[in-house]
Amino acid sequence: MKDNIKLGLILLLITGIAGFLLGGAYEITKAPIAASVASDKQTAMKEILPDADKFSNSDVNIKSNAKILEVNVGTKGTKIAGYAIKVAPKGYAGPIETMVGISSDGKVTGISILAHTETPGLGANAPEPAFSNEYKNKPTKEDLEVVKVVPKKDNEIQAMTGATITSKAVTLGVNDAIDFYNSSLKGDKK
Repeated sequence: MKDNIKLGLILLLITGIAGFLLGGAYEITKAPIAASVASDKQTAMKEILPDADKFSNSDVNIKSNAKILEVNVGTKGTKIAGYAIKVAPKGYAGPIETMVGISSDGKVTGISILAHTETPGLGANAPEPAFSNEYKNKPTKEDLEVVKVVPKKDNEIQAMTGATITSKAVTLGVNDAIDFYNSSLKGDKK
């Protein structure tokens, strides 16, 4: 009995110390991780909206649309150059955080995959330019569609080989951003 109590106290001491060290490591790394995430977001927004020279979080109401995580306004001087809209559609292995750029003249200017857990070698290829560049200069007048052959229409995106679910998920996210732009942002050109 005394041995059990002694072992229990030792285990409690070890887990207490481990918990304390883990909490300390979290506090030490929290700020650098947040800074890295913010830097990655700024880089992604500049990449997908190259005409904008400044980005700010929009005060537009996104609470009514659960598919939209964040809206950032890209400005050039005092004029709105476009919007960087963050979405996270569900892919094959989990959410695919995507930043979608839409210019104020109604074109998708590009996408940037911020985070994903897709299958290596298949869906994990979504950030590669061979796939992600397909979204550049796509219209916002109609939904984009995923096709398995070379696209024939302006609104078609060719699926990645072996990753149709990921291709459709990214395209769904882009369509969600387009729908939000058309319903809530179009015409807000200040």
